[in-house]
Amino acid sequence: MGYKTILTVITSEDQQVQLDAAIDVTRREDAHLEVFCLGVDHSQAGYYYAGASAYVFQETIDRAMASAQDLETKVRDRLSAEDIRWSVDSAVAQVGGLTTLIGMRARYSDLVVLTRPYGETAPADAVAVTEAALFEGSAPVLIVPDTGLPADFGQTVMIAWNQSEEAMTAVRRARPILAAANKVEITVVDPSPDGPEGADPGAALAQMLDRHGIRVDVAVLARTQTLVSDIIDRRAEEIGANLIVMGAYGHSRFREAILGGATRNMLAKSRIPVLMAR
Repeated sequence: MGYKTILTVITSEDQQVQLDAAIDVTRREDAHLEVFCLGVDHSQAGYYYAGASAYVFQETIDRAMASAQDLETKVRDRLSAEDIRWSVDSAVAQVGGLTTLIGMRARYSDLVVLTRPYGETAPADAVAVTEAALFEGSAPVLIVPDTGLPADFGQTVMIAWNQSEEAMTAVRRARPILAAANKVEITVVDPSPDGPEGADPGAALAQMLDRHGIRVDVAVLARTQTLVSDIIDRRAEEIGANLIVMGAYGHSRFREAILGGATRNMLAKSRIPVLMAR
């Protein structure tokens, strides 16, 4: 079972790396690429205040419509030369309506390809788009770094395993990639001896994957750095991983936004593609 419907959401002309990655994954999977071009109205016209002018609201909507149509035209021109199956659609939404709109699209997709939602080069609405795909769409999301997908993408995969429901969901959703990989490592950071896997963390997952014909190694690492995300990143570089598979938002989004967390840190800093699900 592979990925047959790939979705990517474009809100800015600067997302060429993301679009290229989506095309590459679509070709690799012999899938259908759906590109959703979105014009975002940031005026929050759904809220009225005394003295507000309807003309101002209409102008921002018109600007968002023009942006969406321009994006759709450019994406169609880009895809017309590609040897893949594709479709392009566009829409306009207010910031408050992004979640439902993108969630409905992501729900019927096998994989969503997006760019990093944090950092200086991130599109303005990337955080809302990513969280909508994960939470409302319940879809696996492939986060592409600024450098794009490596040429050997998916050949060496690291599973960041913490025995959580989110991590298991990510592994299940990543199975087509895991099955095609040359090397897969289950990486466990500072496991609790009182955890459900006891003294052999990662063994049950390794057995499950082995029964699917996926041979894996298990690495148990001590917590030598403050941030788990830093340990994951360092280990991925050590083994030459070109994809990290991990669960997303084991804590609430609010907690991660205020206190930080592995999900937010990986989305902000990782130079390696990350496949997340929850």
